[in-house]
Amino acid sequence: MELTIKNLSKTYPNGVKALDNVSLTIPQGMFGLLGPNGAGKSSLMRTIATLQAPDSGSIHLDAIDALEDKMALRRVLGYLPQEFGVYPRVSAEDLLDHMAVVKGIVNRAERRDTVKALLEQTNLYDVRKRNISTFSGGMKQRFGIAQALIGQPLLIIVDEPTAGLDPGERNRFYNLLSEIGENIIVILSTHIVDDVRELCRNMAIINQGQVLFAGQPQAAMHALKGRIWERTIEKAELAGYEQEYAVISTKLLAGQPLLHVVGDDLGLAGFRAVEPSLEDVFFSTIQGKAVQPTLVHA
Repeated sequence: MELTIKNLSKTYPNGVKALDNVSLTIPQGMFGLLGPNGAGKSSLMRTIATLQAPDSGSIHLDAIDALEDKMALRRVLGYLPQEFGVYPRVSAEDLLDHMAVVKGIVNRAERRDTVKALLEQTNLYDVRKRNISTFSGGMKQRFGIAQALIGQPLLIIVDEPTAGLDPGERNRFYNLLSEIGENIIVILSTHIVDDVRELCRNMAIINQGQVLFAGQPQAAMHALKGRIWERTIEKAELAGYEQEYAVISTKLLAGQPLLHVVGDDLGLAGFRAVEPSLEDVFFSTIQGKAVQPTLVHA
């Protein structure tokens, strides 16, 4: 099973080009779509979910033409958008039952069994009678996954799912997504690099509506091996280093900037070589400072 996206473009009425000739092949399993805020991730997710039409291009889930037969795709789609609205004064059990009716499960016994199984899978069965307004952020996200799983979808899209979750809820959400992603396609759209590194076998990096990289996270990190260097400097030196070297990221360490730089043989300049991280891949790719054939998906 594959989701195939070819030459997808979308320009909004205000002139913003959200998608610029996007082509991706997404296999079964967890797929990470990584990019900064405003990169075009949500526009791509909404287009795949048939919530907006592109200006050009095609989307196929195996034999289903998503743009020509939207209902066929929606029947096998689960979607957890970035802003997931619910009725706050309705219990989790009742709202999930209502959503199952909307998804076409009209048999009451089948619907009861489906709701029970999903609440158990998302570890919400013990709180099924509680109003959703009383749920924590993580519980609401797990409920969002429960509704996305109604009807045994073949494709699930989750958009920025772990933003605002505490570490414990984030780990529970990771485990749930990993379990779900074993047998279907799950697209995880996020700007959090750790989400992709910990969950996804395949990924893409998107910025300004364009796909800059598509492949495996490990392969991307390997492509930068021997080319990532770091050094701690004084704050007053930062501007000079940014002019002289291909600085891809800086962070304060004990009050001093710690630089990560792409380059070759920088040991004599006081840098030390470090193992590339997915964060290094991300920053070097979106800044165009590590252009290598292996980092660009044709």
